[in-house]
Amino acid sequence: MTASKMRQRFIDTKKRLYRWMKYRLTRPAPPPLPFDIKGPVVVVGSAPRASRPVGLDGGYAIITVNGSQAVAARWGIEVPDITMMMFNQIEGTTHNAREVRRVLGGRRTRALYVLLWRKSERERLERGLASFDYRYDHLYIVDRYERMALLDKVAGLHSLEIDAESKCSNGINAVLYALHHGAPAVIISGIDPGSAGHAYNDAGLARLHVRMDLIILQRLLDAGRPIFTADPQVARATGIPLWDEGCAQRVTGRAA
Repeated sequence: MTASKMRQRFIDTKKRLYRWMKYRLTRPAPPPLPFDIKGPVVVVGSAPRASRPVGLDGGYAIITVNGSQAVAARWGIEVPDITMMMFNQIEGTTHNAREVRRVLGGRRTRALYVLLWRKSERERLERGLASFDYRYDHLYIVDRYERMALLDKVAGLHSLEIDAESKCSNGINAVLYALHHGAPAVIISGIDPGSAGHAYNDAGLARLHVRMDLIILQRLLDAGRPIFTADPQVARATGIPLWDEGCAQRVTGRAA
C-alpha cells in the first residue's frame, strides 16, 4: 500500500470515528414538518422520463428535488408542498447548479429544506435564495446528522456518509422523509436509478448513489412500506409496484 493510500485510510478512519461518536452523543432527530401529511405523497425527481401519477389531485402532497419543480409545473403544480435542495445549488458554478437556479427563478415552495448548508450561515443562504428570487413559507437547514437519523429511523440503516457509495440520493431522502412523517403511500416519479441526465437540461450527467438507492428501496419494499412508482419503466426494472387506478382508490378512497 502506498503512503498516500495509507494516509487516506487513516483520514477516513478518523472521520468515521468522529461522525459515529457525534451521532451517538447528539441523538439528532430527522427534519421536522411544519404541516400534516394526510394523503399520498409524490416525490418528483428530475430523470428525463417522469409520469404524472394516476389520480393526482389536490389531496396529494408534492415533494420536489432540486430543479424537478419544473417537472411538477408541467402537471399544473406551481407550488410544491416541500422542496429539497442541495447546498451547492445555491451558489455553485457548475452547469447543473446554474440550470437549477434558472428553472427555479421566480418560483416558490411551501417548505424548503436545504441539505448540508452551514447552520451558522442562514443569512447567507437567505441572500443566495433571494438572488434568484426563490421564495418559501418555511426554511430549514438539514445537516448531515439529521440526514443520518432519517436513514436510521426509517430504513434501519447506518451510514456515516464517507463517500458517494455510502450516501443515498436526495430523491430517496425525500422518500424516507415522507415515510417518517406518516405518508400513507409514497409515489416516485422521475426517480430512475438506471437513468442519466436531468429533465431540465441536456448535460446528460451520470447519477451518483445508484447502489445505495437500490439497497434502500429494496429494504423498504421488503419491510412492506407503501412505496410505488408512476413510471412503468422503473417498475419493470426495479420491481417497485406501479401506482395505478386500484392503488389510488385503495389509498384515497376516491376513484382515480
